[in-house]
Amino acid sequence: MGCVALCRLDALGEGQARGFDPQGRGADSLFALRHRGRVRVYRNLCPHLLVPLEYRKDRFLSADGQWVVCYAHGARFRPEDGACVHGPCRGEALQVLVHQETDGWLLLPLVQLER
Repeated sequence: MGCVALCRLDALGEGQARGFDPQGRGADSLFALRHRGRVRVYRNLCPHLLVPLEYRKDRFLSADGQWVVCYAHGARFRPEDGACVHGPCRGEALQVLVHQETDGWLLLPLVQLER
C-alpha cells in the first residue's frame, strides 16, 4: 500500500494544526494536529454544512488550541477524537483518517484519498 508524505512530524508542534492538499486540488482536503503529544488526521469537512473548517490557511483550532472549530458556524470538536461537543452538528464527528508515523514523517495511505 502506497503512502503520501504530508510533513515531518517535528513540523507539527503541540497545539498546532496544518492543512494539506495531497491531491493538488487547490484547497486543503485534510488536516493534521498534535494534541497532548498525539498526532491525529481528519478530513477537512464539517459534518453539518459539508464545508471546510478553517477561515484561513491552517486555522483549524480555537485561540487556546483546545478545540477544532468550524468557522462557518462555530461548532467545536474535540481534538482527540473529532466529536462535536458544541453547535448544530453536536453528536456527529469529523472523519478520522488513519495515518502512519515512519522515520520522522507523517504519512497517509493513498487509499484514503480515493474516498
